[in-house]
Amino acid sequence: MAHKQFRFLGVVAAAMVLAVACGGTSGGGTPTKTFKIGLVTDIGGLNDKSFNHLADVGLEKAKAEFKIQADVKESKSGDDYVPNLTDFATKSYDLVIGVGFLMQEAVGTVSGTFPNVHFSIIDGAGTDAKGVDLKHSNVQSLFFKEQDAGAMVGVIAGWLEKNGKAKKNKHVVGAVGGISIPPVNHYIAGYKWAAKMEDPSVNVLVGYSNNFTDPAKCKGQAQTQIGQGADVIFQVAGGCGLGALQAAGQGGVYSVGVDADQKDADASVIASALKKVDVATYTAIKNVVNGQFQSGALTFSIANEGAGYAIDNFDPPAELKTELDKIQAQIKSGALTPPADIP
Repeated sequence: MAHKQFRFLGVVAAAMVLAVACGGTSGGGTPTKTFKIGLVTDIGGLNDKSFNHLADVGLEKAKAEFKIQADVKESKSGDDYVPNLTDFATKSYDLVIGVGFLMQEAVGTVSGTFPNVHFSIIDGAGTDAKGVDLKHSNVQSLFFKEQDAGAMVGVIAGWLEKNGKAKKNKHVVGAVGGISIPPVNHYIAGYKWAAKMEDPSVNVLVGYSNNFTDPAKCKGQAQTQIGQGADVIFQVAGGCGLGALQAAGQGGVYSVGVDADQKDADASVIASALKKVDVATYTAIKNVVNGQFQSGALTFSIANEGAGYAIDNFDPPAELKTELDKIQAQIKSGALTPPADIP
């Protein structure tokens, strides 16, 4: 009897050693793996209160849910993009995520050097120096219909002007962009289109700071527009755009945030155009963890809950809320299609 007990204990011990050697097991006896995910910000950094911040929010959600190793490198200049991406790639990370259109060429370069590493890029593709998509099989693009979100806040701006609910009632609103690149212009295109749909007489002023990081440069652009009669300022410039929101507050007019809900950035913020970069980042990571990475593009919009808007520091009239619900439903169904190019 004792001999049989020792044999049984020996079998149990061997099974335990095997389990430890395999790193433990998950459901179905599959060996577990800690996936390594690297996130590289653009020059806006994690404190932009905008899309770099949101990418990190998505990373942290995935970290909590999938128990991944999640690491971030902040880029201080464009010269940091290739080294930061390369650092993760040389360490065989399972997914390297580049945040922003400005990283397209860097992602194209590094993904070509490391064909066995998966890459995702928000707002762009892996391109050559001329901006041509290299269509690398290890690169996934995460695009957005920013014009959907821009249109929703454009409805607010136009409705306020048409109904005499804005500050100056001069039928003038403004948009302050950072650099004139597709994601920025998509937002402004939707905003201008919807504002004019609501109030055909509205004049939409558009200016660019040519910067995404210096609030003073966007503040100056906004002050110029306010001086020309604008009483709603939409910022589309990341961290730089926080200066535009401040200018609106100091100038006694309304402002609109971008990407994330920016209600805490300034008391003048009455709405934010939401670009759910956190959802896109989380989705990209989930696909890799589940073995479902695919090259090509994923596009996020109002139709798939990847874009939207928030009402901030403002109690909208019932008629405006009804109009917003109607326009959002029409965009979601395809009955209305905000333009991608500024009209």
